[in-house]
Amino acid sequence: VMPELNDDAAIEIRTEDLKVDTYRASGAGGQHVNTTDSAVRITHTPTNTVVSCQTERSQIKNRERAMKMLQAKLVQRQIEQKQAELDEIRGEQKEIGWGSQIRSYVFHPYSLVKDHRTNTEIGNVQAVMDGEITPFIDSYLRSRIK
Repeated sequence: VMPELNDDAAIEIRTEDLKVDTYRASGAGGQHVNTTDSAVRITHTPTNTVVSCQTERSQIKNRERAMKMLQAKLVQRQIEQKQAELDEIRGEQKEIGWGSQIRSYVFHPYSLVKDHRTNTEIGNVQAVMDGEITPFIDSYLRSRIK
């Protein structure tokens, strides 16, 4: 059973949480590179996430592109936080395969149900199949206390 979490993909970015730096773009571009501060670096101070863009010639276009990149990074960070929260709720999961079962049920030639976590054995398979698993629950909880 897993709780349903709100999917708020749209993240509100407040302007007072941003630190915007401009600098001169590097690389090829002729004389224009050395005359204007067209490159933009945006730092989101609450999360300390930094993005920079210098692909466009215009500072305005670089700022727009950097804001889109920042939005994408913050959405990805939110998704990772939700996944970590779900993983914490889910707890340890084992691979489903031979030998990873919790209990073994033997119907023939004798009757036996064995819990492999606590080594609890019960000889009445039909009672366990009808829902009488209280001894297994008790032994498991007792083993967790120690």
